Amino acid sequence: MVDPIPVLINGAAGKMGREVVKAVAQAADMTLMGAVDRNPDHFGKDVGELAGCGTLEIPITNDFQPMLAFVSQEKQPAVMVDFTHPDSIYDSVRSAIAYGVRPVVGTTGLSPDQIQDLAEFADKASMGCLIVPNFAIGMVLLQQAAIQASQYFDHVEIIELHHNQKADAPSGTALQTAQMLAEMGKSFNPTGVEETEKLPGARGSVAGEGIRIHSVRLPGLIAHQEVMFGSPGQIYTLRHDTSDRACYMPGVLLAIRKVLQLKLLVYGLEKIL
Repeated sequence: MVDPIPVLINGAAGKMGREVVKAVAQAADMTLMGAVDRNPDHFGKDVGELAGCGTLEIPITNDFQPMLAFVSQEKQPAVMVDFTHPDSIYDSVRSAIAYGVRPVVGTTGLSPDQIQDLAEFADKASMGCLIVPNFAIGMVLLQQAAIQASQYFDHVEIIELHHNQKADAPSGTALQTAQMLAEMGKSFNPTGVEETEKLPGARGSVAGEGIRIHSVRLPGLIAHQEVMFGSPGQIYTLRHDTSDRACYMPGVLLAIRKVLQLKLLVYGLEKIL
């Protein structure tokens, strides 16, 4: 039998991290080897008890580098799943690659230059790395539908709504959606009037090819996105709503399995479906 995949979770005490703990612990082909988090309130706690899936005898630690060294010694190549914070993700991914641990990244906020640098670093190491702005299969389907719709509509705006603990805006998913539309080879939203913003940012941020993104942050939300297309006499709206973070777990588990087969950095869940 093939040995189970060793998994280290970075950001294990967060809301997404706890879901990943449960999913990995229940996966027959994976072994949870470590749980890292920088919140001192959780140091030393059993990560399984914190996640609500029973005792796993794995304490939460803040020793990220030693944990990378530990899991890198496993016979089977190890995977790091990261759901942390934009200010630390770049260094975390570089460190994981340096230790030979394959990163699966759900943390958003990396700049295009940082992603390019990580791609070059992964390529030199012949190391698989997956950066996924959104692990929900429904979001992948929304983006594919948006690409199809963009062939027939010249006006489009993106609205993304998240909980008020999200640190970056716009969301990585909204940026990825705008990028995918911008790659269609056309410019959107031709202006019919000279606009004046009485409050800066009232019309949202402008991504590539004139696509506007609007960000909403409110308690009570989880993760939601609308892509609205307009033409004379009609509005076509695509929307994806998240009601439980468990919806991301099939995508996370798929990414853990697929990253072992890669030799370079891949951006987006749709690339491995």
